[in-house]
Amino acid sequence: MSKSDDEVFFYRGHSNREKYKLSPAVFRTDDERKAEPTMFRELLISNAPDFRDDHSTFEKLVRMQHYSLPTRLLDISTNPLIALYFACKSSADHSGEVIRFTIKQNEMKFFDSDTVSCIANLAQLSQSDKQAISFSGSNDQFNGQDPIRKLLHFIKEEKPYFRDAIVPSDLKRIVCVRGKLNNTRILSQSGAFLIFGLDASLPETGNADIKIERMTISAGSKKKIIQELDTLALNESTIFPYIENSARYIAAKYRPT
Repeated sequence: MSKSDDEVFFYRGHSNREKYKLSPAVFRTDDERKAEPTMFRELLISNAPDFRDDHSTFEKLVRMQHYSLPTRLLDISTNPLIALYFACKSSADHSGEVIRFTIKQNEMKFFDSDTVSCIANLAQLSQSDKQAISFSGSNDQFNGQDPIRKLLHFIKEEKPYFRDAIVPSDLKRIVCVRGKLNNTRILSQSGAFLIFGLDASLPETGNADIKIERMTISAGSKKKIIQELDTLALNESTIFPYIENSARYIAAKYRPT
């Protein structure tokens, strides 16, 4: 399928097409969903210096995601070869897949979007507060609820000008976000994100805003594809640009098989 001028392609790779679904890690178990605000705060407390340059909750979530903390973000990439690498890098006995997302240009958001701030700061609300949010009534009634007042407090910590006027439907959205390229891993992986709103889910077939297509990668082809990607300088050393990964990759190249 070709894309029109007002559409953008993004990609994601799954090494096991039967196992992995289009759901952010923090939504995958009830325990993790309930623990979201606690995990968020505990990582900030224990590793505060790592977050000193992150000015918004979204930026903090991005860093947490790449430290492997479960978040409401799902990684995607502008580079199909990055997705192909992830589809082939593990689960040698299982078929993988490359998923292509087609998103309207005018539906994309940037890291400093007000909508993104509203959704990202749900990470700071307790599960009981999230469950207490009512979407019935007027917008004024919605914004007057105690859980929403707490959410507004978190939003105003990063956006002091923000009005007490959250659009209720925004909190349930799934939004494609382009983040700052201030993280070496995001830069090397041509990264972007889908951020999931309150109890949001993305059908495996896509929805009205996000079209989805899939390409299966057979288990038997994975090794050869990884070797071919290596000739294009796409390997563990370049996709995970940390010295320990580079050392491991270099050592493995010269280790007898």
